[in-house]
Amino acid sequence: MNDTSLHSTPKDDSHVQEGDPHEVSEPTHHSLRPLGKKVAKKRAIEGSSFKSEYIKCLEEIIRKGQDGVTEDATFVHGEPSQDGNGPPKVDSKVEILHEKVTKQIIKEGHGQKPSKYSTCFLHHRAWTESTGHKFEDTWDEQQPLEMILGKEEKEMTGLAIGVSSMKSGERALLHVGWELGYGKEGSLCFPNVPPLADISYEVELIGFDETREGKARSDMTLEERIGAADRRKMHGNALFKEEKLEEAMQQYEMAIAYIGDDFMFQLFGKYRDMALAVKNPCHLNMAACFIKLKRYEEAIGQCSIVLADDENNVKALFRQGKARAELGQTDAAQEDFLKARKFAPQEKAIARELRLLAEHDKAVYQKQKELYKGIFGPTPEPKPKRDNWWIIFWHWLLSLFYHLIIFWHCLLSFFYHLFRRERRKAD
Repeated sequence: MNDTSLHSTPKDDSHVQEGDPHEVSEPTHHSLRPLGKKVAKKRAIEGSSFKSEYIKCLEEIIRKGQDGVTEDATFVHGEPSQDGNGPPKVDSKVEILHEKVTKQIIKEGHGQKPSKYSTCFLHHRAWTESTGHKFEDTWDEQQPLEMILGKEEKEMTGLAIGVSSMKSGERALLHVGWELGYGKEGSLCFPNVPPLADISYEVELIGFDETREGKARSDMTLEERIGAADRRKMHGNALFKEEKLEEAMQQYEMAIAYIGDDFMFQLFGKYRDMALAVKNPCHLNMAACFIKLKRYEEAIGQCSIVLADDENNVKALFRQGKARAELGQTDAAQEDFLKARKFAPQEKAIARELRLLAEHDKAVYQKQKELYKGIFGPTPEPKPKRDNWWIIFWHWLLSLFYHLIIFWHCLLSFFYHLFRRERRKAD
């Protein structure tokens, strides 16, 4: 392990760096598919001859809920720019994409636009224009929407037209007429949309995959999903080397979307190792991007996901420690570095960070010492006492009187003993 591997530079061989899971194996020729509730539901519906409107509504609710659970992303970091109370106010030029669809750009994107049958990953919020009611928000749910252009659901036609005009990373405000939305009847189920409702969408296109077959994640085999995620990770590493951090993170987000938590729950053995070998480096590389962008809380969040799977991952501990140190959480940072050093005792980068923390603590102590010294002032020195001559005179006089008493006592004692001796001689 070297200094670079612990710091912020993801490399093309990031999945073989120390502390990461095993290398991704070459795809085998198996055709295993992830288990999904949508397939079982579809077969059950096809075999049923009784479909009332009430049953259709329940099926719609179940389908939406299952789609969200089965195909969610683990941790996606596109953050909405508004407070969510209503559509954002945008002053940019209005583009007419269709008779019933207009677009205003909030943030410019980069690269090419998706073509037909591209698999797009996007975040969006939706409001009915007449009432201002927000009926959908993937940012709150932390689940990006997956849309295959040209194969979208009917009520998403207007949204798909807007997405097809966007670049990766672009954020826009779309206005969609009811004819290309939920139509005359609206939706009485999930989401709840009134009839003849024009819709406002705030949309951010995270990225897209150009695939001729236009496969959804649920239709891919395990190897196809892991392979698609690995390609996104490698593309993100290349962008990171070019210091295109935002674009790199979009690639990592898309890679993670292919191998979300519910997909991981279905895996065990070598397939789980293969998926972790892609998933964990994506989280670690995103943490490196966030540290460079000074978004330390988000970096800690990415490291915590890796540590949940591997509590002794050296890179995750190191990068979490760096983020915590930048936030002033020196005790927690020191704990991370000490734990990382336990598993990589020869790593110079860890020793350097611990030394910097010690120097920082020493500097803080000295600064606080000076601050408190300034508050309370210097310690006062004892003032010399002024001599009192009257006290000195009385001390001298008492001492003289004391010595006179001793002198007279000695003299009297001498004469007394002399008198007694003379008297004995006389007797």
